[in-house]
Amino acid sequence: MSVQEPQVRTDLVWTLPNALSCIRILTIPLFAWLALVPEADVAAAAVLMLGGVTDFVDGMLARRWNQVTRVGQLLDPIADRLATLTALLVLLIRGIVPPWFVAVLLLRDVVLSVQMARLKQRGVTGLPVNYIGKAATFNLLLSFPLLLLGADAQSGVEQLARVAGWALALWGTGLYLYSGLLYMRQTREVMAALPAAAGA
Repeated sequence: MSVQEPQVRTDLVWTLPNALSCIRILTIPLFAWLALVPEADVAAAAVLMLGGVTDFVDGMLARRWNQVTRVGQLLDPIADRLATLTALLVLLIRGIVPPWFVAVLLLRDVVLSVQMARLKQRGVTGLPVNYIGKAATFNLLLSFPLLLLGADAQSGVEQLARVAGWALALWGTGLYLYSGLLYMRQTREVMAALPAAAGA
């Protein structure tokens, strides 16, 4: 199922939704520093959650205020990928998640990147976003701060955070892989339709 694409404004750059996307990108190195250098897990988790909130708010405001822009369409997925990749690497370095978990998620993105490269060679710049992919990203970005908070799992609250974090992470991974299959199917359909369209 595809998200209905709103009208895209090509004449807008400096909008509040785009500013929120920029802020989200700027929080990523701050999160990494907090989690790896002083290991201030509560502060790092708060920064990561702030990034997740801006991810939801910028899209909502862009659609509601008719400020969906080409710049925003570029910034939003870049911010999502950077946040996901950085969080995964930080959690891997800290020993909070196993290598296979990171490998599964990264493999999905690599495969889709190859698919997108094929589409760009045919003049297609992107595919419609689907709800499954959005839900997967939301679950993963929500799970990462919980996994970080539950890293030591000494108190009851930390143990609860760890359990909830892994539940969201595994559910998000399943959705992430399923959305990847949907994108691959979309790619095949678009590639099959392009020759017919060219010859029309």
